[in-house]
Amino acid sequence: MSDPLRRLMRITPQQLRAFEATARLGSITHAARELHVSQPTVSVQLRELANTIGEPLVEILGRRLRLTQAGESLRDTIGELTQCWQRLEFQLAQARGLVRGRLRIAAVTTAEYFVPDLLGTFAAAHPGVEIELAIENRDRVVDRLQRNLDDLTVMMLPPDSLPLERVPFLSNPLVVIAARQHPLREQSLALDELSEQRWLMREQGSGTRKMAEQHFAESSFVPRVAMSLGSNEAIKHAAAAGLGVAVVSELAVRVAGTLDPALTVLDVRGFPLQKLWFVVWRKDQHHSVAAKRFVHYLQTRRLETQLVPG
Repeated sequence: MSDPLRRLMRITPQQLRAFEATARLGSITHAARELHVSQPTVSVQLRELANTIGEPLVEILGRRLRLTQAGESLRDTIGELTQCWQRLEFQLAQARGLVRGRLRIAAVTTAEYFVPDLLGTFAAAHPGVEIELAIENRDRVVDRLQRNLDDLTVMMLPPDSLPLERVPFLSNPLVVIAARQHPLREQSLALDELSEQRWLMREQGSGTRKMAEQHFAESSFVPRVAMSLGSNEAIKHAAAAGLGVAVVSELAVRVAGTLDPALTVLDVRGFPLQKLWFVVWRKDQHHSVAAKRFVHYLQTRRLETQLVPG
């Protein structure tokens, strides 16, 4: 047995999990919390792993943790090993004629209103698939795409800077909402007539905000932004309380087709903005059987009248 292979055999799965979590989260404390172990345990695992490899893997600069060159190489190697294992799972599943394995999906925050329902139905039909779902804002989802952390991503505004396959599967109309008794609720409005309104916006990095700002710029409209909020639920509560008007996905304010009783949708020319939901994945990434099956499921599933035609 060669010396490199002997060193590899001394590395434990716990050490690799500790390093992967630390590298991904940028924090030993956060890694320990995610792995449900103590911070000293993670530190010991990182130190033992570095001793086995023969190079320091992380360094602390002030209050920030940074990977060394050896740490970056190890992070990339773990990613390659993960893809190799996924290929093995793919080949075994093909040989058995079964859909098994792990399906990692990232979705932007607005997708939380429908993605869990989709996954519930899919999981019931594919009990051999273990599903992991991460909900983040658009900037963080794009970062996950850049780091190749997921099999599939659900988002409204895929980045053009990455080599992506994209499949539209659901319409996503963006509407202007206000409190139920808003004085403009029964009027047909031009966007300029809302120039004196207080606007509630999603945080920077939100796909909904990017789409709204793009439409405002194209319409030469400058909203009077009163507040930036970090979630659709916060936007809805603030609008219902009369704190302002907002652009949100219609999916966020309707349950089973019924509008939230605390809100109204204003009749504003140019709205709804007709946008689409996409499922995307990297062209340079291996596509597992489970991922292919989920994409096929999205393409063929009938979501009332919201499914994007063929």
